[in-house]
Parts: sequence; C-alpha cells; structure tokens
Amino acid sequence: MKLSLMFFICLGIGFAQCLPLAAQSPLPLTLNEAIRMAVAKNLDVRAELYNPALFEADINRHGAIYDPKVTLETIYDDTAEEKASINESVIDTRTFSTGISLNRLFSTGATAALSYNNSDNDTNNPTLLDHYGQTGLVFSISQPLFKNRGREVTEENIRISRISKYASLERFKTKLLETITQVRNDYYKLYRLREELAVRKVSLELANTILSETRTRVDSGVMPALEVLNAEFGVVGREKELIDAEKAVGDQLDVLRLLLQLDTGIDITTTDTPSRDARDISEEDAISRALTRPDILEQKKNLELAEFQTRIYQNKLQPDLLLTTSAGLNAIDRSQDHYSPATGFPDNFGWSIGLVFSYPLGNKAAENEYVKSRLKSEQTRLKIKSLEENIANEVRAALRGIHSGFKQIEVMDRGVEFADRRLYSFIRKNEVGLATTKEVLDVETDLATAKNNRVAALVAYGDALTRLWQVTGELLERQGIHVDETEADHLYKEME
Repeated sequence: MKLSLMFFICLGIGFAQCLPLAAQSPLPLTLNEAIRMAVAKNLDVRAELYNPALFEADINRHGAIYDPKVTLETIYDDTAEEKASINESVIDTRTFSTGISLNRLFSTGATAALSYNNSDNDTNNPTLLDHYGQTGLVFSISQPLFKNRGREVTEENIRISRISKYASLERFKTKLLETITQVRNDYYKLYRLREELAVRKVSLELANTILSETRTRVDSGVMPALEVLNAEFGVVGREKELIDAEKAVGDQLDVLRLLLQLDTGIDITTTDTPSRDARDISEEDAISRALTRPDILEQKKNLELAEFQTRIYQNKLQPDLLLTTSAGLNAIDRSQDHYSPATGFPDNFGWSIGLVFSYPLGNKAAENEYVKSRLKSEQTRLKIKSLEENIANEVRAALRGIHSGFKQIEVMDRGVEFADRRLYSFIRKNEVGLATTKEVLDVETDLATAKNNRVAALVAYGDALTRLWQVTGELLERQGIHVDETEADHLYKEME
C-alpha cells in the first residue's frame, strides 16, 4: 500500500509539485510575450526591416532628379591668332566672362534652363571695338515628343524603387510569419519537453520506491533476490531517460533564448498550454484568405514591376524627337572699362525653335530589352499561378493536420486513462505476489509513454493550428502584429 500511496500522491498533486526547487527562479513567459519579444529583438527580423528602408533611400535619391541645378562659371581666355594678310598681323583677344544658370527637369521629360552671362572683351581686331562688354539672358526648353516623354518614363527609377519597397515589405511580413511560427513551435516544444521531464522524474521516483519496497520484501523472504536486480535495472533505465530529458530541455532553452535574444543562463517557464478546442474551418474560406498572404502579394508586386518595365522599354522603341525652343535678351556695353562687368541691361530680343530627330538603325538593344521584359512578365505570372496552386495544397494539408491532431488528443486521453488503470491493477497484483517487479516497471513505462504521447498530441495539434494560420497568412493578425511602411521610414529617418 506504501507503493500505491506514493504513486497516487505524485499523480494527484501534479508533476510540478514533485520536482525539486530550482536554485534560480525561472522567467515565466506567456506565448504572446515571447512573440512580441521576438518581433522586437530577433536579429533576422530586424535585419530584414532594413531592406524597405534601403528602398526608401533609393526613392528619395532618385527623386533628386527634380532638384534645380545651379551652375556658376568664370572663364578668362587669352587667344593670339595670326591672320593670313599682307602684313601678317596677329589678332590678340582677351575675354573675361562670368555666368550663372539654373536648370530643372519636369515630369513631362522637359528640361528648362535660365542662364545669364556677362563678358568683358579686349581685342586688337580692327573689325571690332577695342573694349566692350556683352550681357545675355536666355531661357530655353527641350521637350521629348516621343521617346522619354511623360511622367512614367521620367520617374522610372522612382517608380521601380517604390514598387520594390512594397515588395520588400511583403517579404518582411513573410519573415515575420516564419519567425512567429518558429516562436510558437519552439515555445510549445519547450512545454512538451518540460512535461516529458516531469514524467521522467515521477517515473524515476516511482522506480526508486519500487526498488525500496522490493528490497524490503526480499529481505523478509517474500520475494526472490532476482526481483531486486529487476528493480535496480528499472531505476538505471529511468535515470538515463531523465538525463536525456534534461539535456533536451537545456538544448531547447538555448534555441528559444537565441530566438528571443535573451541572455544565456536565463531559465524560461512556459505559462501557456496548447489549445484543445475544436476548430470548424471552411476550406474555401481558408484558401481564399491564403491567396492574400505576403509571399503571393510580393510576387504580384514583382509582376507589377515587370509590366511597368515593359511599358518603359516599349517607349524606348520610339524615335527620339526633341522640340527645342529658346528666347533671350542681349546687349553690348561700348563704354566699359577693362575687366569690369557690363552695365548695360539686355535689350535686344532673339528667339529660336527647332526639332532634333535621332533613331538608331536596327535598334536591337531596345527591342531585346522590350522582349526580355515581356518574358519576365509571363514568367512572373506563371510563378504566381504555381504559388496559388501550392497554397491550396498547403491549406488542405494543414486542415487535415488539424482534424487528425484533434482526434489524436482524444485517443491519447483514453490511452492515459487505460494505462493508469492498468498500472494500478499491476501494483495491486504485485502486492499480493501475482505480478513481478519487472511487469510493474514495464506497465509503468507504458503509462509514461502514454502521458508523453498525450502531451505530444496536444503540442502537435497546436503546431497544426499554427501551420494553418501561417499558410493562410492570418498569423500576424491573430497575434496582433501590424506592419506598414512607417516602420521602415522611421528607420530611414534615423540615419539621415
């Protein structure tokens, strides 16, 4: 009866009460706390967030095409030129000029420039004034009429960077999905290993109790000496299982600590257990939701980028026809001193307008870029279709895992109940000499296995739910994790 009492005391007060107190209090951690810790601290997640921030830098870098450009120019020119004449005279000309110009690109592809020039001229050319100043103010515009015309072509690199940024945000969400899935699985795995460790400790405690009782009975002549050897063998086997279970817990703690970026040596206690609730999930709804998950949205952004580049390369197939116009004022100051700015205000008006046409014969480079971009678009469409089909299979497999896992829990519950009753029966038989010590230990091993199988089935069901929420892409929403571009923008601004 002492053996039975010991077993049912441990069974009644729970495994945790039978464990020795740890030297250091462990850190109690809920699943939500672990997930938020990983989202905030995991190095892989943090590194992935830099990609949209890098594209934000590219957007702003390429946006600089609209920044006005100021050019200042100062030139001194001294030229001596011998003329073919009877007296073989040499014309000496010295010019000191300064100028400022302002250039700007517009979304239509047009380039506008405003320039002001002032020059001082000194020459011995008999056909010109000895000293004079010249001032000019010119405004000019160059507008593409076919190739390179319009906002879409002008902002090509800006648009590419913006689409790439949104694609990288979807890739970041995919990384978050993978990380949260890993946290949930590793969290529940630690829960399972700790439960298995508790089972091993109770099993060892019971084996030691059986060994003590067996020795007492052998000493009193009730049992043969061989029973002691059977009991000692059972204790040794359970000691090995306990050592293996402790190692497994330690290894899993390292995995979870690394994932959550916790200091080495911090013990973790899981306070949440996997759900046992039945789930009635529509396959059609699950597949529909899965078709909006981040990895497929990323591929759709890649398709948008490929189609955009196709339009750009199609534009580059057109001839290059520029419309150029200019208008200006100029004046000559005949009373100017040496090397001083001209003081006359430009008052002579002039203007021009023209067309500049160019087209490469053959144009093979542009044609093949256009063909390549169309091939890329078709390739991306096929990738999306293949991904959608694979997603449907993943959802169906995840649903089967949930249905199977829930049934396994019910089966394992009954298995523990039967194994528990079976052990109680063999303990009673052992007390009256109808069962050997080895038979009791074997039956207790079956109970320990049944308990571990029940915990494994519970964790497997939790992992199956996690897998479904991962393949449908709803895991972020269920865990209250929201992602938008402001996080990457904030990271970009920190570096400015």
